[in-house]
Amino acid sequence: LFVFAVMRLTKPTLFTNIPVTCEERDLPGNLFNQLMKDDPSTVKGAETLMLGEMLTLPQNFGNIFLGETFSSYISVHNDSSQVVKDILVKADLQTSSQRLNLSASSAAVAELKPDCCIDDVIHHEVKEIGTHILVCAVSYTTQTGEKMYFRKFFKFQVLKPLDVKTKFYNAETDEVFLEAQIQNITTSPMFMEKVSLEPSMMYNVAELNTVDTAGESESTFGARTYLQPMDTRQYLYCLKPKQEFAEKAGVIKGVTVIGKLDIVWKTNLGERGRLQTSQLQRMAPGYGDVRLSLETIPDTVNLEEPFDITCKITNCSERTMDLVLEMCNTNSIHWCGVSGRQLGKLHPSSSLHLALTLLSSVQGLQSVSGLRLTDTFLKRTYEYDDIAQVCVVSSEIKQS
Repeated sequence: LFVFAVMRLTKPTLFTNIPVTCEERDLPGNLFNQLMKDDPSTVKGAETLMLGEMLTLPQNFGNIFLGETFSSYISVHNDSSQVVKDILVKADLQTSSQRLNLSASSAAVAELKPDCCIDDVIHHEVKEIGTHILVCAVSYTTQTGEKMYFRKFFKFQVLKPLDVKTKFYNAETDEVFLEAQIQNITTSPMFMEKVSLEPSMMYNVAELNTVDTAGESESTFGARTYLQPMDTRQYLYCLKPKQEFAEKAGVIKGVTVIGKLDIVWKTNLGERGRLQTSQLQRMAPGYGDVRLSLETIPDTVNLEEPFDITCKITNCSERTMDLVLEMCNTNSIHWCGVSGRQLGKLHPSSSLHLALTLLSSVQGLQSVSGLRLTDTFLKRTYEYDDIAQVCVVSSEIKQS
């Protein structure tokens, strides 16, 4: 009684023309060339190119990628000579994890006359990869009161459009640099509309994918942000802890949630896709019970002339410490000050700033080493070497 038709709704594509030509001394002469010039689908002046000027409707189901919107047209046609009643058309999408109802309306049609049809358009944003089955079912009642039911299955695969890899770099200043490598693993170019990082509540984010040119922000990838098939692009972000979290030493321990990437792209004639990654996590570096970080240090200093640095000492343990500072000279770096001085008690998650003076007796790139912190409560000593590097030059070289 019924004819069931299901067609996927996609944008048209540019017509691909296959050029057929020959040399003038061949038997056809200039016939093939003239036919190509008269063909309305070819590009005038470039008839031998395969790309045409006309659009063509899709000839097959095509590829469906994760993050795109699957649209389909469903038509049920009464091919009999009888009037049927109580027609109910239902469309479900079966995935590996769930079954979704995509029908626009759940109400039954009272009757359907011969040569008439019921149409429905369904939309679904694809959020899973793998096998999907579109289940289309029709139930109706004949003139004799007999209830009929039949259904059809349409199977298709959802593919992965992008390959996303992330790398983390933990800076000494608690900043986290995230590099996201995004690769187009489809067979067609993509226009990357947006690639942004939505940080977690602990961080503020700064995108490092633009440069300032004449007061205007310009993308490092140029004006046309197209990503060709199998090409990879690197996006860089800097995350800095918010002030209320940066002051808490316990927050920097363990696994830290960074945020998630939001990627929006367009393909072919503006078909839009969007992906959001799961929450990105990085393993925060461990600093032990006491963390020592440099707040200020000069890049270049004069030979045998004192220079100042500022250190920050943070108690990362859960107990109060009574610290003593000791300074040990090395072959090139000499500390100016009293070694063995008391720094006092430092409560858990608290910090103190310490100004120190050094002097270098050797030119070149020298490493700052030799700091020792001793907790008098547990008689435990914490050693800090290779804290930073400083370039030592002769005073004559620096003045010139």
